[in-house]
Amino acid sequence: NPQLTGRFTTLLVLALERQVFDFLGYQWAPILANFFHIIIVILGLFGTIQYRPRYIIVYTVWAALWVAWNVFVICFYLDVGGLSKDSDLLTFNISAHHSWWSEHGPGCVRREMPQAPGVRTTESRSYITVMGCLMDYQYIEVMHSSTQILVALLGFVYACYVVSAMTEEEDSFDFIGGFDPFPLYHVNEKPSHFLLKPMYL
Repeated sequence: NPQLTGRFTTLLVLALERQVFDFLGYQWAPILANFFHIIIVILGLFGTIQYRPRYIIVYTVWAALWVAWNVFVICFYLDVGGLSKDSDLLTFNISAHHSWWSEHGPGCVRREMPQAPGVRTTESRSYITVMGCLMDYQYIEVMHSSTQILVALLGFVYACYVVSAMTEEEDSFDFIGGFDPFPLYHVNEKPSHFLLKPMYL
């Protein structure tokens, strides 16, 4: 189905774009989720090209989980339900990195302020200040997740429709004997043997 193939291609492009920015921000939880998402989308694309409904069904199940994950990300960046965007939850508490957009958003000016000469700490990092951002980074992340939810829902509905169409087509093909190794109108081609007996008058 060319339309479903195009939708899977769009999903793959959006997932790769998001993966790049999550890698730049060292967001390990989103990186892992994006990795699984890319694999499932490729599987769904393969199922569409090779006419494998089961692979598309796997994508529909994952699409529901993907929507739930993006809802969680939105709640995280909007500080909903006890979540905090300032926590290290998305980095598995391995590092203190935050979203790449927090320092590189539209209009943001990033400045590094070196430490005072008399101040010594165990970390040699400079203090970073960001000014002039046209949009707060959490709203950019929310927009990314909202786009993923919208596209995933559209893909879910269309994938369900395609699977239903494929199933009906297979059932109708099976009904007319398409998968029967012995057709309905099978002609017995075995040679007939005639027994000749003498007749007495």
